[in-house]
Amino acid sequence: MIILVRYGEIHLKGQNRPFFERLLLNSLRDAVSGFEGVTVERGDGRYYVENFSDRDLEDIINALKKVFGVHSISPAREISKDLDSIAEEAILQMDEYILEHGRKTFKVETKRSDKRFPMNSNEISREIGGKLLDHDPELKVDIHDPGMRVFIEIRDKAAYVYTKVIMGQGGMPTGSSGKAMLLVSGGIDSPVAGYMIAKRGVRLSAVHYYSYPYTSERARDKVIDLTRILCSYAGPIDLYLVHFTDIQMAIYEKCPHQHLTLIMRRFMMRIADILARKHKLQALITGESVGQVASQTIESLMCTDAVADLPVFRPLIGMDKSEIIERAESIGTFETSILPYEDCCTVFVPKHPTTKPDIQKIEESEKVLDAEALIRDALEKTEVLHLS
Repeated sequence: MIILVRYGEIHLKGQNRPFFERLLLNSLRDAVSGFEGVTVERGDGRYYVENFSDRDLEDIINALKKVFGVHSISPAREISKDLDSIAEEAILQMDEYILEHGRKTFKVETKRSDKRFPMNSNEISREIGGKLLDHDPELKVDIHDPGMRVFIEIRDKAAYVYTKVIMGQGGMPTGSSGKAMLLVSGGIDSPVAGYMIAKRGVRLSAVHYYSYPYTSERARDKVIDLTRILCSYAGPIDLYLVHFTDIQMAIYEKCPHQHLTLIMRRFMMRIADILARKHKLQALITGESVGQVASQTIESLMCTDAVADLPVFRPLIGMDKSEIIERAESIGTFETSILPYEDCCTVFVPKHPTTKPDIQKIEESEKVLDAEALIRDALEKTEVLHLS
């Protein structure tokens, strides 16, 4: 048994394609590194995963299909490039499929990348389809909507026969599009935002703000768990845990209460921006969506962006909550996100927050704070976890 791995967008990269292929190869090898003896090699438009035991097959496929840049995966059997061997294997896999799923209509689909093979793709499909019908006369062909497909690939090294195509994550290989800092809370939105940007090839770091004792250790652990789930897609992530209590208390005690949330968000952006630039990251990522809460009106977003030097990416900006929840469920973060542990954004929430702030008024409200000292103290207390 062998696993064929296909990529999608990388095909469009022209002269830069080898760079993206190498990154994807590294990601695939990292994904299977926990399985003894498994190898991944790059071939003619495919990656070939070999030397694994049958008992590990499902786990390996689950690991591979989380790798960004993978379009689809197929467990296949490698055979010699002669028609009798291909037909024999196709019959065997058809019988296995019928045993598991029952008899259905079928179609044979062939890709012939080795143009030296004496038959073209259509001729191979017709020939193998005929042999399948000879083997089982009760089968019926349906080329438009078949109940099952038998796939054949004629490649440089060998021929491959399979019946399953398992979809991957798509996107671009991790590390192909720079590095960015994700502001991650314990909620539903920010992990989804991180996933969506990472899918475009951006390598992630993350920063989380916690306000012990107003938020619990369980809330902190929840964010660590969410970040680890992101690691299963995006690779290793450095998580910066910023002690935010003193900043929140100073804002609460000295600033107008209708401005609390916005001033707090501005401090978060300042700290994230400092950490990102220190570690040579190129952008910030947040899980904000226009109009979802008071701090996410256009005016409020402009107000928080004003304190950041780096660009701020908001991949959820036009999504509604049900769309975000659906994506969170699909990537496996939702159940952790809804655990009932508070985060610092729910501490000291004003009753009547400003929704259309005037930046000059917000800046005036902040003047009573020694922002530089508060940020310096928070950074000194910051803990870094290297998660994978």
